[in-house]
Amino acid sequence: MRFSYWPAPTMPWTDLLEMSRHVEATGWDGIWYADHFMPNGEDTSAPWAESWTTIAALAAAVPRVRLGPLVTGNTYRHPAVLAKMAATIDHISGGRVVLGLGAGWQENEHLAYGIPFYTLGERLRRLDEACRLIKTLYGRQGANFVGDAYQLVDAPLEPKPVQDPLPLMIGGGGEKVTLRITAQHADEWNVWGTVDILKHKMAVLDAHCENVGRDPAEIERSAVALLFLSDDEAFLAKMRARGTGMPSNIGGVAEIADAVGAYRDAGVHEFIVPAFNLGGKDRQKEVLDRFIEEVAPPFW
Repeated sequence: MRFSYWPAPTMPWTDLLEMSRHVEATGWDGIWYADHFMPNGEDTSAPWAESWTTIAALAAAVPRVRLGPLVTGNTYRHPAVLAKMAATIDHISGGRVVLGLGAGWQENEHLAYGIPFYTLGERLRRLDEACRLIKTLYGRQGANFVGDAYQLVDAPLEPKPVQDPLPLMIGGGGEKVTLRITAQHADEWNVWGTVDILKHKMAVLDAHCENVGRDPAEIERSAVALLFLSDDEAFLAKMRARGTGMPSNIGGVAEIADAVGAYRDAGVHEFIVPAFNLGGKDRQKEVLDRFIEEVAPPFW
């Protein structure tokens, strides 16, 4: 398995760089970054870094680890421009970029920035077209594409990415359409979820793969869940009783190791730890170091 770090986009750049270098040096496999422009709530005043420029900076400053957005909102950039951005950063990083892509869901930032939100069906159709367009650009010298939303006319994309193929990750768990798009186009797939959620979603994904004639083993699977790792039984009991409102793994080292083992046995290739609930950088280091030193080693 791979283990990756997902910092909050509100973290100042100097702290993000320090944390990213720390997780790289301590053995983590990847760093992911949310692609949003503002918080999803009434208070939108929090500092909020842009995803792809941040990833480009990390690509130049942090060695070894994989890097990517979790995931890019397709509505925010023309997919041909996005393909060019990802290919460029793949060169900056020496071939470590994953192009994470989703339909886009956060309505308030569409309204604030004047980006058409469309209907859910329209966003999903655009996602499907975007996947096909990006693969066309990466696979040909001069690409032509005629879709309902996007068109290309002898469009060049040079240099091609270092990786062949540059991995395309689809994020989302919609069972009728998103997972079908994943089955058709993705090299990797990501969803928030507990082990039970992952098992169910992966069974649906495998069925879509069968329907489109794709080997399910061609698609790597990654999971995200909040981590509450502690020896404080009172704190753990409080978190279990209160709930977190999101998929979470709560416990001491042995319990978290059991959970990670269950993800692995279910077919998860990468476990991604969001730092949103872990506090400041010193607290993050404490929890992340303990996870990578005491939980992760049996699963590499």
